[in-house]
Amino acid sequence: MARIEMYTTAICPYCIAAKGLLSRKGATQIEEIRVDLSPQRREEMLTRSQRRTVPQIFINGEHVGGHDDLVALDRAGKLDPMLAGSAA
Repeated sequence: MARIEMYTTAICPYCIAAKGLLSRKGATQIEEIRVDLSPQRREEMLTRSQRRTVPQIFINGEHVGGHDDLVALDRAGKLDPMLAGSAA
């Protein structure tokens, strides 16, 4: 299974929705990085993603974007191969 990192905050409906989608896809191991608890991690997120909003999602080290980007990947049929560790 893929390594998933997700930058989140406590009260973020898009974070919850993204985790739900990944969970429905069978991804149960999500490394959640709470930027509201660790301000230095927010800077790390900005450096890695070039974006300020949460969630920011990385699958096997590749930045896939936020919730809307994740949904678009799924609709395009590219999320399942990424989660399986295959090239999309």
